[in-house]
Amino acid sequence: MKTVIRGKFGYCVILLTEECKRKSVSHLVNRRGVSTQGKHEAFIIQKRHYSNLRLGLTKPLLVNSSRTFINPSRSVAMIVARVLRGALKIRYLLLGGAVGGGMTLQKTYEQWKENLPDMKWLDEYIPDTEQWNALRTSLMDIKDKIVDNVEIDPRLKALGEAQYQNFRNWFDKRLNDAIEAAETTNWDSSSLINSIDSLSSIIEKLYAESNSNLRLNAMPFSKSSNQEGKGSESPQQRMDHMQDELMQVQLKYQRELERLEKENKELRKQLLLRGNKAPAKKVKKSLIDMYSDVLDELCEYDSSYSTQDHLPRVVVVGDQSSGKTSVLEMIAQARIFPRGAGEMMTRAPVKVTLSEGPYHIAQFRDSAREFDLTKESDLAELRREVEIRMKNSVRDGKTVSNDVISMSVKGPGLQRMVLVDLPGIISTVTIDMAEDTRDSIKNMSQMYMSNPNAIILCIQDGSVDAERSNVTDLVSQMDPQGKRTIFVLTKVDLAEENLANPDRIKKILSGKLFPMKALGYFAVVTGRGRKDDSIQTIKNYEEQFFRSSKLFRDGMIHSGQVTTRNLSMAVSECFWKMVRETVEQQADAFKATRFNLETEWKNNFPRLRELDRDELFERARGEILDEIINLSQVSPKQWEELLMKKLWDKVSMHIFENIYLPAAQTGSTGTFNTTVDIKLKQWAEQQLPQKSVETGWESLQEEFRKFMERARKSKDHDDLFDNLKAAVVDDAMNRHSWEDKASEMLRVIQLNTLEDRSVYDKQQWDQAVKFLETSVKEKLQATEDMLRAMFGPSTKERWVYWQYLTPDQSKRCAVKSELEKILYSDYKHSPSLSYDEITTVRKNLQRSGVEIDNEFIRETWHPVYRRHFLKQSLARCYDCRKAFYLYHQGHESEVDCADVVLFWRLQQVLKVTSNALRQQVMNREARRLDKEIKEVLEDYSQDNEKKVRLLTGRRVILAEELKRVRQIQEKLEEFIQALNHEK
Repeated sequence: MKTVIRGKFGYCVILLTEECKRKSVSHLVNRRGVSTQGKHEAFIIQKRHYSNLRLGLTKPLLVNSSRTFINPSRSVAMIVARVLRGALKIRYLLLGGAVGGGMTLQKTYEQWKENLPDMKWLDEYIPDTEQWNALRTSLMDIKDKIVDNVEIDPRLKALGEAQYQNFRNWFDKRLNDAIEAAETTNWDSSSLINSIDSLSSIIEKLYAESNSNLRLNAMPFSKSSNQEGKGSESPQQRMDHMQDELMQVQLKYQRELERLEKENKELRKQLLLRGNKAPAKKVKKSLIDMYSDVLDELCEYDSSYSTQDHLPRVVVVGDQSSGKTSVLEMIAQARIFPRGAGEMMTRAPVKVTLSEGPYHIAQFRDSAREFDLTKESDLAELRREVEIRMKNSVRDGKTVSNDVISMSVKGPGLQRMVLVDLPGIISTVTIDMAEDTRDSIKNMSQMYMSNPNAIILCIQDGSVDAERSNVTDLVSQMDPQGKRTIFVLTKVDLAEENLANPDRIKKILSGKLFPMKALGYFAVVTGRGRKDDSIQTIKNYEEQFFRSSKLFRDGMIHSGQVTTRNLSMAVSECFWKMVRETVEQQADAFKATRFNLETEWKNNFPRLRELDRDELFERARGEILDEIINLSQVSPKQWEELLMKKLWDKVSMHIFENIYLPAAQTGSTGTFNTTVDIKLKQWAEQQLPQKSVETGWESLQEEFRKFMERARKSKDHDDLFDNLKAAVVDDAMNRHSWEDKASEMLRVIQLNTLEDRSVYDKQQWDQAVKFLETSVKEKLQATEDMLRAMFGPSTKERWVYWQYLTPDQSKRCAVKSELEKILYSDYKHSPSLSYDEITTVRKNLQRSGVEIDNEFIRETWHPVYRRHFLKQSLARCYDCRKAFYLYHQGHESEVDCADVVLFWRLQQVLKVTSNALRQQVMNREARRLDKEIKEVLEDYSQDNEKKVRLLTGRRVILAEELKRVRQIQEKLEEFIQALNHEK
């Protein structure tokens, strides 16, 4: 039997035996081959042979020995069918994948396009096709005009054909480059910036190089005119004619360049407004600001390591009223300085940092306010602020100051540089000036010019005689070779009008008149002497003057030597060249200084952090405020005991001398009580409240100082802060005043307490007795000390310690013996001696050979009687200890204890007052003291002079200097990195 079986790898034909026919084929055949049950003959077809059969690599295989075979034609057909099916399947897969992938790609593209940022804002700033075509057309017109007009006489070609051809080739190449840049249509933000920068540089080079080339070519032209002018015109007339033509060409060329510059400036302004879209211009814009920050740090740096500030800056020097400030204002394009009619206005160095920006603004270094230089109101306020700062910088009767006023000016098209305007050099000191003003200005100018990298902008007034100049000699001394000096002749319009010999101006601008050398010589006109003229008015006047000037027309001065515009470009180029040559040397010097300082710190203070004065001050502030908080740890009982003791110490003398002793010495209980009541009321109304307030304030101070002293004795104490803490506490204590209503409140309480004259219980009586006894003993001890000083050592001390009496002490001892006899005879003697008693004592002493007067006797009597009376009081005090019950039952006449009642009243007043003061201290005055200490600390934090005076020592100075050197070095390295990036 012939059976076709479909397997995983294709179809095969198998011949089965008779026995196998009776079996189910499904039972015999599986997916992997043929299995047998019973007796049958079959071969298992291997996978490899199936695969070869599908591919047509082998022939059909016979299955058994009875020569059964597979039909070859049918197998080939099946193979072809399978190949076609696979091909069709691949086509469908490819087609489906292409369609699905295309739809997915389109969806992804739409999502990506929706997420793109909106770039429509660029349309406002990037010119459209019409504007670029207009720019291209203008450049082509300029080329045609200049090519048509710059036709130099053929005789000039004969004298300098090579030079003429070089200039023509150079000019054509530059203009073609500019036109090609304008024709570019694929503009993005960065390419637009680069193109504008390229166009700006081309314009500047065109202007500068064409002036120099035309000037060089003009010289042989004049000579040829003189040699060949033999026609109808004289040589001088021909030379004048050709000179006029050359000047007209130059002026026309300059006007076209100025128009292009104006368009270029507007584009730069729009791009600067989008500073984040112009990274290249951002670095260029901030570079001068970074350099100015370095200079500000160096101005405040005072080093003991001789690391001097040698970074370049443009130092503007000149005689007073020579036009220094006007030149600076023309460079800054704003009237930013105050004006004076002939008087000195610049009294301190003014550092002006010029940089490019979208708006024309000015700002002081220590202020956030920006002055809009396009508004006259802001300009007036800026000038007023400059004048105020100059006046505030002048102290101690001086006329000029070394304190630098630092400000920055930004605007479109400004040349980037740092200028320092110094006070003008004077010849005579007037009455309203300090005597050393002339020397101070000279020393200041020399100090700034002594910097070997400083560019000296020497300003000379052209309207005065050159012999009257003071600045040229000074500049020639500081820079004899003229390697860093630029000479500027101002007020050329007045010079042309007043000078009889114009050749002197030519000699000045050629460096042949003054005994000084310079890199360049410039002539400028900075106005007509009117305060209200704007910068644009002055520029127009300057350009108009030089166009019609005889000096310019006669060839005495060249076009490259005139106008403040040419001057600012030349100064800026020289400034940045000097900066690039010297900044790395300065950074290396500070790196070496930093290494020296760090080494000294490690050797002297190895375990301490490098804290400068500000950080140390903040640390001291925290410690002082912590001690204020510790006042809350004092318990109410401690406060009351302290206040009561201090108040009694303050009033005890008045109580004894003015109340108790006068009342007790009357000898009558009724008189005693009356006297006491009167005097106590007067004392409580007039003195006691004020004394109580003083006691409270002194107790608060004393307790606070105890905490400060306790902190000073701790192990972690740093004695560096002692002077600062003491000064802060003293200042706060001096500022503090007790609350006004406290005194009136105490007066009411004290008067009400003194009205009570009744002792209610035995405990209060015993306390009053003890108080009286203690007070009397203290006064008795003080009296004994006074008597010992008057009468000298006792008999025992004289024998034991070999001490002797002075003659005065011997007399007083004799007087004391006589006085004691009087007291022994009359135990209740009155406080004063009668005349008869004094006479008796004096006569008794005369018999003993002691001569004294009555006053000497009275002086000795008072301390002797005081001791006698106090002993009596002490004895009564002992007697009154057990007299409370007699007093309580109303038998006051039987006991003399009025003084105990007095001291009980006083004790009650002291207790009430101490309690009230304690409440005021804890609830009000401690917080007010805390507030006042914080105010003092805040004032000190703003006062650098006090911090320098109170926080001093090598540790502080070294930390301050190390911090400053690190800051300067970091700023220098940052600036150098930005400078190299700009290159």
